[in-house]
Amino acid sequence: MDVCINRSKCNRFRDQSDPMKTESTVFAKIPARSPPEEGTYDYDLAVIGGGSGGLACAKEAVNLGAKVTVLDYVTPSPQGTKWGLGGTCVNVGCIPKKLMHQAALLGESIHEAVAYGWEVPSLDAIKINWPALTEAVQNHIKSVNWVTRVDLREKKIDYVNGLGEFKDAHTLIATLKNGSKKEITAKNIVIAVGGRPHYPDIPGAVEYCISSDDIFSLGHPPGKTLVVGAGYIGLECAGFLNSLGYPATVLVRSVPLRGFDQQMAQAVTSEMEQKGVVFHNKCVPLSVEKLETGQLKARWQNTETQERGEDVFDTVLMATGRYALTKTLNLEAAGVTCVSNSGKIIAETEQTNVSNIYAVGDVLEGKPELTPVAIHAGRLLARRMFAGATQPMDYDNVATTVFTPLEYGCVGLSEETALARHGADKVEVYHAFYKPTEFFIPQRNIRNCYLKAVALREAPQRILGLHFVGPVAGEVIQGFAAAVKCGITMEQLMNTVGIHPTVAEEFTRLNITKRSGKDPNPASCCS
Repeated sequence: MDVCINRSKCNRFRDQSDPMKTESTVFAKIPARSPPEEGTYDYDLAVIGGGSGGLACAKEAVNLGAKVTVLDYVTPSPQGTKWGLGGTCVNVGCIPKKLMHQAALLGESIHEAVAYGWEVPSLDAIKINWPALTEAVQNHIKSVNWVTRVDLREKKIDYVNGLGEFKDAHTLIATLKNGSKKEITAKNIVIAVGGRPHYPDIPGAVEYCISSDDIFSLGHPPGKTLVVGAGYIGLECAGFLNSLGYPATVLVRSVPLRGFDQQMAQAVTSEMEQKGVVFHNKCVPLSVEKLETGQLKARWQNTETQERGEDVFDTVLMATGRYALTKTLNLEAAGVTCVSNSGKIIAETEQTNVSNIYAVGDVLEGKPELTPVAIHAGRLLARRMFAGATQPMDYDNVATTVFTPLEYGCVGLSEETALARHGADKVEVYHAFYKPTEFFIPQRNIRNCYLKAVALREAPQRILGLHFVGPVAGEVIQGFAAAVKCGITMEQLMNTVGIHPTVAEEFTRLNITKRSGKDPNPASCCS
């Protein structure tokens, strides 16, 4: 058994979900009883939370012969938004975010098409139909909710639309929509409840502001929007809103994209500023007031100069972080004590201090808050529980992408982390600016198209991290992520023949180090 260690550190969309109304798959009410004896459980596995990680674990366990139930429920946001089965990623995270990002890119492409010879009747008349966009996005999400429900039924996974909490280490109590309670026992229990957006403790935040829980189904055009927070969620929302034609302002408390490579973060925000997004750096919100017009007056303060600012917006979106949904679980009743100050569960190999209780996904302390991470960890955990496997989840060198107007993809260590971990004398950074071929004819700005490889200085120069700001960054970095996982070196990368003309080939052309002081700007396209 892995025992939790006493430590606390902080890190960075998943939740228990509310399904569409179809025939009930909730089993009959189980009367209250004493803690079960070994071998008398209702299920081999109970999963609390129907997001990506929880569902992946449940499905894998069933494939391995286990009897499984999933408890899932969505508490509405302060603005009343709720959604169906599937968790944050499907409903209010990765999927709707990427769809709105794509809508924004398509709008920009219409303007660029003119330079390529397309005859567009009137560029001034091009605008987004917000209700049509949100309807299309929500229709897709509902289809995924339905498929998820059907998938659980076909796999014979019992689904309970109830808010779960512990009665003891093997017993859960599910509170259903009508307030009734059902008791469930399981030999093993997996906590996969994820988290929800945090609201700052200022006047008007909860009453008048929205979050990423609400923006993708907002019933009216957002108009001029203030985004409070400059993490990946805040920047992605500000980016697609601004590109869709809704002016966006961002309050940055400390630095943009904290935890990411800061040189790359500056390239991302520089591109956003050039596209019209306004940034107020070192600023924290003070209050949000609703005016008679229905608009919102927001006030903020610069933490360095103490200067105060204010402006009127149509929408204020809070993106100041997320909190883990552990407080309602009654973990104490199960004996789970490995909880950090942030409310997250400390479990190095997903196993808590109670041997039959595990956790996966965003609820874990110090782990990447990414859907594919939760899915992979959930599957591996199920194999260890029911197939005798021993492979643990490897949380190192996990690739990710920030879907801002100019995307940022990365895998491995940031330059700052590499320098701190290995020392400046033992790290070599190769870097370059580049010109995407697609940008030439419409004369798009290329000054923020930049990439770098962070490597050990000693031959063969094993690569510690790859970073790329540019179009389709997610598609670019995914392939290189496998190479980094396999221990690729700069020697191997330089000896790889690129595909021309692509932006991904720029990694194979890297040859200038920061240490050399040479100009990293490209001299030509094809030589």
